Amino acid sequence: QVHLVESGGGLVQAGGSLRLSCGASGDTICMRTMGWYRQAPGKERELVATVSSAGNIYYADSVKGRFTISRDNARSRVTLQMNSLKPEDTAVYYCNADPGSGLVCRGSWGQGTQVTVSS
Repeated sequence: QVHLVESGGGLVQAGGSLRLSCGASGDTICMRTMGWYRQAPGKERELVATVSSAGNIYYADSVKGRFTISRDNARSRVTLQMNSLKPEDTAVYYCNADPGSGLVCRGSWGQGTQVTVSS
């Protein structure tokens, strides 16, 4: 199992920046890939970015060039730097830990942190 604690988020004007951080504890196998998802009101949860323990990174097209995901394996921490924020980035952002290989870990979702971008 894994325990995820998110920090960051808040209210920012369009064009501004925010930084989200997620600290993980528990079974390291559960942290093979870590990432961020978001869910806007009335919409399904969507993938934002992921980073594997080997450093492989994926970004959703909607955030490419604006968001940067990074990972500190020694501290079991993943960070999402969000620049040039747009109102459509407004959502609750969730940290996720994925062990891969069809495995499931308890606690693989953080509690969520609100990001609000005003126009």
